[in-house]
Amino acid sequence: MACVIWATRGIAPEGCRYMERAKQTSESIELGIVLALAGGFMDAYSYVARDGVFANAQTGNILLTGVHISEGDYALALRFLAPVLCFSLGIMLSDLVHERFSNRIHWRQVTVLVEALILLGVSFVSGDLNILANSLTSLACGMQVESFRKIHGHGIATTMCIGNLRSGMDALVAFGHTHDKNALWKSLQYFAIIFIFALGAGIGTQCVGIFGERTIWLSCTLLLVSLCFMFIKEDLPEIEEELKK
Repeated sequence: MACVIWATRGIAPEGCRYMERAKQTSESIELGIVLALAGGFMDAYSYVARDGVFANAQTGNILLTGVHISEGDYALALRFLAPVLCFSLGIMLSDLVHERFSNRIHWRQVTVLVEALILLGVSFVSGDLNILANSLTSLACGMQVESFRKIHGHGIATTMCIGNLRSGMDALVAFGHTHDKNALWKSLQYFAIIFIFALGAGIGTQCVGIFGERTIWLSCTLLLVSLCFMFIKEDLPEIEEELKK
Protein backbone atom coordinates (compact mmCIF):
# COMPACT_ATOMS: atom_id res chain seq x y z
CA MET A 1 0.00 0.00 0.00
CA ALA A 2 2.85 2.35 0.82
CA CYS A 3 4.31 1.79 -2.66
CA VAL A 4 1.00 2.77 -4.25
CA ILE A 5 0.80 5.97 -2.20
CA TRP A 6 4.37 6.97 -3.04
CA ALA A 7 3.89 6.12 -6.72
CA THR A 8 0.87 8.42 -7.01
CA ARG A 9 3.08 11.26 -5.78
CA GLY A 10 5.75 10.43 -8.34
CA ILE A 11 8.42 9.79 -5.70
CA ALA A 12 8.38 6.02 -5.31
CA PRO A 13 11.22 4.75 -3.09
CA GLU A 14 13.83 2.42 -4.56
CA GLY A 15 12.14 -0.68 -3.14
CA CYS A 16 8.89 0.23 -4.88
CA ARG A 17 10.25 0.96 -8.35
CA TYR A 18 10.27 -2.70 -9.32
CA MET A 19 6.57 -3.02 -8.55
CA GLU A 20 5.80 0.19 -10.45
CA ARG A 21 7.63 -0.98 -13.59
CA ALA A 22 6.04 -4.43 -13.34
CA LYS A 23 2.58 -2.91 -13.28
CA GLN A 24 3.32 -0.82 -16.35
CA THR A 25 4.68 -3.85 -18.20
CA SER A 26 1.64 -5.99 -17.38
CA GLU A 27 -0.59 -3.29 -18.91
CA SER A 28 1.40 -2.79 -22.12
CA ILE A 29 -0.29 -3.17 -25.49
CA GLU A 30 2.49 -5.48 -26.70
CA LEU A 31 1.88 -7.94 -23.87
CA GLY A 32 -1.87 -7.65 -24.40
CA ILE A 33 -1.48 -8.65 -28.05
CA VAL A 34 0.52 -11.78 -27.20
CA LEU A 35 -1.93 -12.81 -24.47
CA ALA A 36 -4.97 -12.19 -26.70
CA LEU A 37 -3.38 -14.34 -29.40
CA ALA A 38 -2.88 -17.10 -26.83
CA GLY A 39 -6.44 -16.62 -25.54
CA GLY A 40 -7.99 -17.11 -28.98
CA PHE A 41 -5.69 -20.05 -29.58
CA MET A 42 -6.83 -21.80 -26.39
CA ASP A 43 -10.53 -21.31 -27.15
CA ALA A 44 -10.16 -22.72 -30.66
CA TYR A 45 -8.10 -25.63 -29.36
CA SER A 46 -10.68 -26.71 -26.78
CA TYR A 47 -13.56 -26.28 -29.23
CA VAL A 48 -12.03 -27.91 -32.30
CA ALA A 49 -9.78 -30.56 -30.75
CA ARG A 50 -11.60 -31.32 -27.49
CA ASP A 51 -15.30 -32.07 -28.09
CA GLY A 52 -16.68 -28.60 -28.84
CA VAL A 53 -16.22 -27.09 -25.38
CA PHE A 54 -15.12 -23.49 -24.85
CA ALA A 55 -12.04 -22.80 -22.73
CA ASN A 56 -12.82 -19.08 -22.34
CA ALA A 57 -16.42 -18.47 -23.39
CA GLN A 58 -18.07 -19.59 -20.16
CA THR A 59 -21.40 -18.03 -21.17
CA GLY A 60 -21.65 -20.64 -23.92
CA ASN A 61 -20.68 -23.42 -21.52
CA ILE A 62 -23.26 -22.30 -18.95
CA LEU A 63 -25.91 -22.11 -21.66
CA LEU A 64 -25.17 -25.63 -22.89
CA THR A 65 -25.05 -26.93 -19.32
CA GLY A 66 -28.60 -25.66 -18.80
CA VAL A 67 -29.79 -27.03 -22.13
CA HIS A 68 -28.47 -30.55 -21.47
CA ILE A 69 -29.76 -30.60 -17.89
CA SER A 70 -33.23 -29.70 -19.19
CA GLU A 71 -32.95 -32.59 -21.63
CA GLY A 72 -31.94 -34.97 -18.84
CA ASP A 73 -28.49 -35.61 -20.32
CA TYR A 74 -26.48 -35.03 -17.14
CA ALA A 75 -23.27 -36.61 -18.41
CA LEU A 76 -23.18 -34.21 -21.35
CA ALA A 77 -24.06 -31.31 -19.06
CA LEU A 78 -21.04 -32.16 -16.90
CA ARG A 79 -18.79 -31.86 -19.95
CA PHE A 80 -19.68 -28.15 -20.11
CA LEU A 81 -20.07 -27.52 -16.38
CA ALA A 82 -16.60 -28.78 -15.39
CA PRO A 83 -14.75 -26.06 -17.37
CA VAL A 84 -16.95 -23.38 -15.78
CA LEU A 85 -16.02 -24.59 -12.31
CA CYS A 86 -12.33 -24.83 -13.20
CA PHE A 87 -12.36 -21.37 -14.79
CA SER A 88 -13.71 -20.05 -11.48
CA LEU A 89 -11.03 -21.99 -9.63
CA GLY A 90 -8.40 -20.39 -11.87
CA ILE A 91 -9.61 -16.92 -10.86
CA MET A 92 -9.37 -17.89 -7.21
CA LEU A 93 -5.91 -19.41 -7.71
CA SER A 94 -4.69 -16.23 -9.38
CA ASP A 95 -5.89 -14.19 -6.40
CA LEU A 96 -4.07 -16.56 -4.04
CA VAL A 97 -0.85 -16.17 -6.03
CA HIS A 98 -1.31 -12.41 -5.85
CA GLU A 99 -1.62 -12.55 -2.07
CA ARG A 100 1.30 -14.93 -1.68
CA PHE A 101 3.89 -13.38 -4.00
CA SER A 102 2.98 -9.73 -4.67
CA ASN A 103 5.28 -8.37 -1.96
CA ARG A 104 8.36 -10.22 -3.25
CA ILE A 105 8.17 -10.67 -7.02
CA HIS A 106 5.92 -9.77 -9.91
CA TRP A 107 3.08 -12.17 -9.19
CA ARG A 108 1.76 -12.03 -12.76
CA GLN A 109 4.93 -13.71 -13.98
CA VAL A 110 4.18 -16.57 -11.60
CA THR A 111 0.65 -16.97 -12.96
CA VAL A 112 1.88 -16.98 -16.58
CA LEU A 113 4.46 -19.64 -15.77
CA VAL A 114 1.88 -21.80 -13.97
CA GLU A 115 -0.54 -21.30 -16.87
CA ALA A 116 2.08 -22.47 -19.38
CA LEU A 117 2.88 -25.55 -17.28
CA ILE A 118 -0.82 -26.44 -17.01
CA LEU A 119 -1.24 -26.22 -20.78
CA LEU A 120 1.87 -28.30 -21.31
CA GLY A 121 0.23 -30.98 -19.18
CA VAL A 122 -2.95 -30.72 -21.27
CA SER A 123 -1.03 -31.78 -24.37
CA PHE A 124 -0.40 -35.19 -22.80
CA VAL A 125 -4.05 -35.83 -21.90
CA SER A 126 -5.55 -38.39 -24.28
CA GLY A 127 -8.68 -37.82 -26.31
CA ASP A 128 -10.58 -40.18 -24.01
CA LEU A 129 -10.19 -37.64 -21.20
CA ASN A 130 -11.27 -34.47 -22.97
CA ILE A 131 -13.28 -33.35 -19.96
CA LEU A 132 -10.02 -33.24 -17.98
CA ALA A 133 -8.18 -31.47 -20.80
CA ASN A 134 -10.89 -28.83 -21.12
CA SER A 135 -11.07 -28.34 -17.37
CA LEU A 136 -7.32 -27.75 -17.13
CA THR A 137 -7.38 -25.38 -20.11
CA SER A 138 -10.21 -23.39 -18.52
CA LEU A 139 -8.26 -23.32 -15.25
CA ALA A 140 -5.38 -21.65 -17.09
CA CYS A 141 -7.75 -19.23 -18.83
CA GLY A 142 -9.30 -18.24 -15.50
CA MET A 143 -5.84 -17.40 -14.17
CA GLN A 144 -5.12 -15.24 -17.21
CA VAL A 145 -8.39 -13.32 -17.18
CA GLU A 146 -7.92 -12.43 -13.51
CA SER A 147 -4.23 -11.56 -13.75
CA PHE A 148 -4.35 -9.29 -16.80
CA ARG A 149 -7.30 -6.93 -16.63
CA LYS A 150 -5.96 -3.70 -18.14
CA ILE A 151 -4.06 -2.29 -21.09
CA HIS A 152 -2.80 1.27 -20.69
CA GLY A 153 -5.11 1.69 -17.71
CA HIS A 154 -8.24 0.57 -19.58
CA GLY A 155 -10.15 -2.55 -18.62
CA ILE A 156 -9.44 -4.95 -21.50
CA ALA A 157 -9.77 -8.75 -21.40
CA THR A 158 -7.42 -11.01 -23.38
CA THR A 159 -9.54 -14.15 -23.11
CA MET A 160 -13.01 -12.94 -24.14
CA CYS A 161 -14.58 -10.35 -26.44
CA ILE A 162 -18.01 -9.24 -25.21
CA GLY A 163 -16.73 -6.67 -22.71
CA ASN A 164 -14.13 -5.44 -25.20
CA LEU A 165 -16.76 -5.03 -27.91
CA ARG A 166 -19.04 -3.06 -25.59
CA SER A 167 -16.24 -0.79 -24.35
CA GLY A 168 -14.87 -0.32 -27.85
CA MET A 169 -18.24 0.80 -29.17
CA ASP A 170 -18.74 3.09 -26.16
CA ALA A 171 -15.41 4.77 -26.87
CA LEU A 172 -16.21 5.02 -30.59
CA VAL A 173 -19.56 6.69 -29.89
CA ALA A 174 -17.80 9.06 -27.48
CA PHE A 175 -15.37 9.99 -30.24
CA GLY A 176 -18.29 10.66 -32.57
CA HIS A 177 -19.75 13.10 -30.05
CA THR A 178 -16.60 14.79 -28.77
CA HIS A 179 -14.01 14.19 -31.53
CA ASP A 180 -11.59 13.37 -28.74
CA LYS A 181 -8.68 11.49 -30.31
CA ASN A 182 -8.02 9.75 -27.00
CA ALA A 183 -11.46 8.13 -27.24
CA LEU A 184 -10.69 7.01 -30.79
CA TRP A 185 -7.36 5.53 -29.72
CA LYS A 186 -9.08 3.78 -26.82
CA SER A 187 -11.68 2.21 -29.15
CA LEU A 188 -8.96 1.09 -31.56
CA GLN A 189 -7.18 -0.71 -28.72
CA TYR A 190 -10.33 -2.68 -27.90
CA PHE A 191 -10.97 -3.59 -31.54
CA ALA A 192 -7.32 -4.53 -32.06
CA ILE A 193 -7.45 -6.99 -29.16
CA ILE A 194 -10.67 -8.49 -30.55
CA PHE A 195 -9.01 -8.90 -33.95
CA ILE A 196 -5.92 -10.52 -32.42
CA PHE A 197 -8.13 -12.89 -30.40
CA ALA A 198 -9.96 -13.93 -33.59
CA LEU A 199 -6.62 -14.29 -35.39
CA GLY A 200 -5.39 -16.59 -32.62
CA ALA A 201 -8.57 -18.68 -32.97
CA GLY A 202 -8.06 -18.96 -36.72
CA ILE A 203 -4.42 -19.96 -36.40
CA GLY A 204 -5.28 -22.41 -33.64
CA THR A 205 -7.95 -24.07 -35.79
CA GLN A 206 -5.52 -24.58 -38.67
CA CYS A 207 -2.83 -25.92 -36.36
CA VAL A 208 -5.17 -28.51 -34.84
CA GLY A 209 -5.45 -30.13 -38.26
CA ILE A 210 -1.67 -30.41 -38.39
CA PHE A 211 -0.52 -31.08 -34.83
CA GLY A 212 -3.67 -32.48 -33.21
CA GLU A 213 -3.71 -32.53 -29.42
CA ARG A 214 -0.11 -31.23 -29.27
CA THR A 215 -1.27 -27.94 -30.81
CA ILE A 216 -1.53 -26.46 -27.32
CA TRP A 217 2.29 -26.38 -27.24
CA LEU A 218 2.08 -23.30 -29.44
CA SER A 219 -0.07 -21.58 -26.85
CA CYS A 220 2.53 -22.50 -24.22
CA THR A 221 5.15 -20.89 -26.44
CA LEU A 222 3.15 -17.67 -26.64
CA LEU A 223 2.83 -17.57 -22.86
CA LEU A 224 6.58 -18.10 -22.45
CA VAL A 225 7.16 -15.27 -24.93
CA SER A 226 4.96 -13.03 -22.78
CA LEU A 227 6.89 -14.13 -19.69
CA CYS A 228 10.22 -13.24 -21.31
CA PHE A 229 8.74 -9.97 -22.51
CA MET A 230 7.82 -9.00 -18.94
CA PHE A 231 11.33 -9.76 -17.70
CA ILE A 232 12.99 -7.82 -20.54
CA LYS A 233 10.73 -4.78 -20.19
CA GLU A 234 11.41 -4.60 -16.48
CA ASP A 235 15.18 -4.77 -16.96
CA LEU A 236 15.32 -2.05 -19.64
CA PRO A 237 15.21 0.94 -17.24
CA GLU A 238 18.13 -0.47 -15.27
CA ILE A 239 20.11 -1.13 -18.47
CA GLU A 240 19.50 2.42 -19.68
CA GLU A 241 20.67 3.82 -16.36
CA GLU A 242 23.88 1.78 -16.56
CA LEU A 243 24.57 3.01 -20.10
CA LYS A 244 24.22 6.61 -19.00
CA LYS A 245 26.92 6.21 -16.34
